[in-house]
Amino acid sequence: MRTAPTEQPSTHRTGCALSPGGPTAEGALPALGQVPWSDLRDSTGSAAGIPRLLRVVAGGDAGAAGEALRELRNRICQYGFVVEQATAAVVPFLWELARLPQVTCRPQIVRLLRSIAEARQWESVAAVYPKLLNHRENPVVWEQRARQAVRARQDVLRMLLTEEDDELVRAATDLAAVLAG
Repeated sequence: MRTAPTEQPSTHRTGCALSPGGPTAEGALPALGQVPWSDLRDSTGSAAGIPRLLRVVAGGDAGAAGEALRELRNRICQYGFVVEQATAAVVPFLWELARLPQVTCRPQIVRLLRSIAEARQWESVAAVYPKLLNHRENPVVWEQRARQAVRARQDVLRMLLTEEDDELVRAATDLAAVLAG
């Protein structure tokens, strides 16, 4: 199984409109089609369904976006665990969505980033059960790469901290505290 990229992924996918008259998914997330999602895994198996979820989150419909984000969370950071290798590949898109004013669930996205940044469950398990580090699919590495991906884009926090949405500012402040610690 391939390791999830955190910078510039490859391949291509076609874009589709999110909603009539709304921004296109490719316009909101231009690099989404460059990630080899079908080569990556999430908690359901293949991560090929992740682009659809990210597009729905970008779409602007609050109900659909919230549901898509909950499903995405279960696929990449369930119960506070970084559950699979796709998590690190998703993080740059979460940062991008958090920046976009038309995204209706930005505070929840920032809280998901915080959960990923705080995730150390696999490292804790490996400290007690070091054989975990010898497995071909190493969840400790997934966790570390996901946290690195969150830190790599933390400059977005400066913008989020100046937003008028109090809930978003609180979530960004909490994430900033985690990243500073």
